[in-house]
Amino acid sequence: MPTTNLFDQPIGDALPAWTARALPAPSPLVGRFCRLEPLDAARHADDLFAAYSQAPDGRDWTYMPVGPFATLADYQAHATQAAVAPGFLHYAVIDLRTGRAVGTLALMRMDPANGVIEVGFVAFSPLLKRTPISTEAQFLLMQHAFDSLGYRRFEWKCDSLNAPSRVAARRLGFQFEGIFRQAVVYKARNRDTAWFSILDTEWPLLRSAFTQWLAADNFDAQGQQRQSLDSFRSLSV
Repeated sequence: MPTTNLFDQPIGDALPAWTARALPAPSPLVGRFCRLEPLDAARHADDLFAAYSQAPDGRDWTYMPVGPFATLADYQAHATQAAVAPGFLHYAVIDLRTGRAVGTLALMRMDPANGVIEVGFVAFSPLLKRTPISTEAQFLLMQHAFDSLGYRRFEWKCDSLNAPSRVAARRLGFQFEGIFRQAVVYKARNRDTAWFSILDTEWPLLRSAFTQWLAADNFDAQGQQRQSLDSFRSLSV
């Protein structure tokens, strides 16, 4: 039964103990496959530009508000600006096997008063895609937001036409919430935005699935998964 007020109107659940959460600090987050470091152009830009240059064309940047970058100097300028952009905490994803940066992602649209935060600006190079690192990098940010900072809602948004991003959000456990029509103009074109989220009440099941999927015994000698992330979520229900 919904909660009602003295006027017999339905109202949201009471949160008498809720307090505003802290903003995430620019500190490293370490996993088994990767380390997330606050983006630093001087330390990371060379590696990142080299990693992005492994792609045969610029299609990975189609749905990004920036890029592709023709020269190292162009990418260095972007990374320098991104590292200090207000309201964003950009991370470089470091492959622990090589010590090199192979992609970036960011925490953004931070709303500590309401406990809401978004992951975005996900730019994964060919050296990172379809590896355990790509999943662990996302898990580390979720874990930080929910377990360390106590946020209530973790968001993912993308161009509604970006099919790979929508598939990735579903695979990671985000729930689709709908389309905001004509929400953004970028690269001189319209964007209808697809919204996804994970709530704190959903996180324990997802955390268990991520932990099992990332375990050493879930990968064979060639580094291929034995069971999918979705299968672990099904087992945890």
